[in-house]
Amino acid sequence: MTKARLLRLSVVLVSIFMILLIIVYWDNVGTAHFYLHTSFSRPHSPGAIPGITAGEDWEALPDVDEFLAKLLSSNLKQNNSSPRKTEQVLVQGSSKPAVSNLEENVRGYDWSTHNDRNSLDQEKLQIERQRTLREFCANSSFTFPTKERSFDDIPNYELNHLIVDDRHGIIYCYVPKVACTNWKRVMIVLSESLLDQGVPYRNPLDIPREHVHNTSTHLTFNKFWRRYGKFSRHLMKIKLKKYTKFLFVRDPFVRLISAFRSKFELENEEFYRRFAIPMLKLYSNHTNLPTSVSEAFGAGLKVTFSDFIQYLLDPRTEKMAPFNEHWRQVYRLCHPCQIDYDFIGKLETLDEDAAYLLQLLKVDRLLRFPPSYRNRTASSWEDNWFAKIPLAWRQQLYKLYEADFVLFGYPKPENLLKD
Repeated sequence: MTKARLLRLSVVLVSIFMILLIIVYWDNVGTAHFYLHTSFSRPHSPGAIPGITAGEDWEALPDVDEFLAKLLSSNLKQNNSSPRKTEQVLVQGSSKPAVSNLEENVRGYDWSTHNDRNSLDQEKLQIERQRTLREFCANSSFTFPTKERSFDDIPNYELNHLIVDDRHGIIYCYVPKVACTNWKRVMIVLSESLLDQGVPYRNPLDIPREHVHNTSTHLTFNKFWRRYGKFSRHLMKIKLKKYTKFLFVRDPFVRLISAFRSKFELENEEFYRRFAIPMLKLYSNHTNLPTSVSEAFGAGLKVTFSDFIQYLLDPRTEKMAPFNEHWRQVYRLCHPCQIDYDFIGKLETLDEDAAYLLQLLKVDRLLRFPPSYRNRTASSWEDNWFAKIPLAWRQQLYKLYEADFVLFGYPKPENLLKD
């Protein structure tokens, strides 16, 4: 009887072990096949890198996490000891792409060279940005919705902006209207998640825009449940601990202006039907609106910036559905008080930040970050755009986006919030 029980127990244990192995190796770019080789200014011992190192404290992890962490660490050592596949080095002088997308065609790329004219001390800058974020996340007197919840409390569908590159051990949280199209292109090149005639893309700008924003192109955290089931959160936590995590942010009000210009000043059929028609009916008292955006533009029927602000402030808006990602707050997209980001970039210093980040990731010889748009929305435009917006609305709007201003070190726009 005892032998039979022992036999059954051993079968169960072996089955559990095999299931875990299958989970880990399920993807051909699975967790066990990444290369961690970055160093950041986050506090750690000299010469150490973020991630799993000998003697690291894993006591805080649950048993399953601990087992998977050890398993992944052993595979990491095997990967590092074996010869790595040769990666293609950046080819100088790649041709400029033919721009077919309307927005990119209107705005154009800035192909001028950018020297280190600002001589930013990037390491100190990162320390300051991370210090500001952590201080306000820890400050109990500074509150905003969802601040106090844990990572486990975040619904799965709210993790859809965290893109994972298992090949290089990188997690990128994309924020629309903050160079996310080009950062997604970079992630596609690094992860080799998209092929062109059977060959991975090497130049980010060769990737068509429609593929860049196709959700099936990227591995994101919200897809983990389908792949890993009940182990998905455990694997997310291990990746968050081991991988390099970054995001790029922007002055919140300037981001709103950029979103308005992109989605409502250019002909966009989807945004016209989903957002412009309701705005025009609710805030401009229009009825019998054209069904197509081209007809509406031809008749001079366009959403105004004032309509857009009213829509954001209207309490009915989010009762119907959460903010669209293009104007949803960064703290709701990227959960900066629940995820400890290693690098915080800003659009205002995009060229310097991008170059520094690619160096830290040791991928700067594989690709360059694509050039900026020539006609990028600038912070100096704020006064003009908000000139006709009532003061009370501006003050309400600031409260709505205050967390993004404070967490990422953007000064309060006093000139817009006072008479």
